[in-house]
Amino acid sequence: MFGKDAKIERLRKVPLFAHCSKRELAEIAAVADELRFPPRREVIREGATGRELVVVLSGDIEIRRGGELVAEERGANFFGEAALLTGAPRNATVTTTSEVEALVLTDRAFRRLLERSPEIQRKVHASLEDRVPND
Repeated sequence: MFGKDAKIERLRKVPLFAHCSKRELAEIAAVADELRFPPRREVIREGATGRELVVVLSGDIEIRRGGELVAEERGANFFGEAALLTGAPRNATVTTTSEVEALVLTDRAFRRLLERSPEIQRKVHASLEDRVPND
């Protein structure tokens, strides 16, 4: 599929990993599964419990909420980052509209990575703090 550098560059665009170094992104990429989804495959379903982050390397997806189309995305994208931390229900359904190559990082693999690397854990938390407005 994609080379190591391409995976790292896609992970770098995920806000959750904004503070991570190239070496740390490589560690994250190493625990992510490389998957290929055929066209018209439902990758996540609205209301289901989230247990993974999906980083689209190539291909097209559509996003629906309440059955209504809210976006069509081409190429690099990501979704499910909140699931890694909260396991919250999905707020949309994502379906492939072409063949999609993706990295999938499960909550289990992510937790193990954070246990092994306190530095990555610290940087992920810093990214979260950047995204949460202070009162």
